[in-house]
Amino acid sequence: MGWPLAVSAALMDRKYGNLYKALLALAFGHLLAMLAILLPFSVMITLLEWQREIQIGAALLVIGLGVYLLINRRHPRFLSRVPPTRLALWSFLAAMAHGAGLMLVPIYLGICGLSVKDTSHAAATSLMSENTATALMVALAHTLAMTAAGGLLAVGVYHWLGLRFLSKGWFNLNVVWALSLILVGVISLLTLH
Repeated sequence: MGWPLAVSAALMDRKYGNLYKALLALAFGHLLAMLAILLPFSVMITLLEWQREIQIGAALLVIGLGVYLLINRRHPRFLSRVPPTRLALWSFLAAMAHGAGLMLVPIYLGICGLSVKDTSHAAATSLMSENTATALMVALAHTLAMTAAGGLLAVGVYHWLGLRFLSKGWFNLNVVWALSLILVGVISLLTLH
């Protein structure tokens, strides 16, 4: 949801290159937010006997955040104009506040497939390193998809629709985001193994 800030940065500075600089800053902040959420869970994977409970808890937390965002629709006004130098920080904070990394936790825990029979230190070390790599890949795949989708929107608005579209045709994606959190949580609960 940061692509309008990228368009804004490019339109205000009247430099096309600032659009891509802003998109890179947004992607970097978003990736940091994904890693801040997923990496601690990659270490928690050593608690094999609690995987199902952790996955259920994460799914319920995601659903709860989605419901909260549906109920509390106020959006802080100070977030509407962010200087290009602070886009990475904004992206990190927005992704954390909107639960973007949290949404990936139930999916991530389902991908890990924790069926380790050997309980020795070598097995635990192997499990943690493999799951850390999985956490990195999930965060990177999510960030690339988010940046590509937001980047296409930003480039389209910047080149074809312009500032008039942003000021008159703006729409609020918070409800869509809240519903997507709830949907992911429900899907995660339904696909528990």
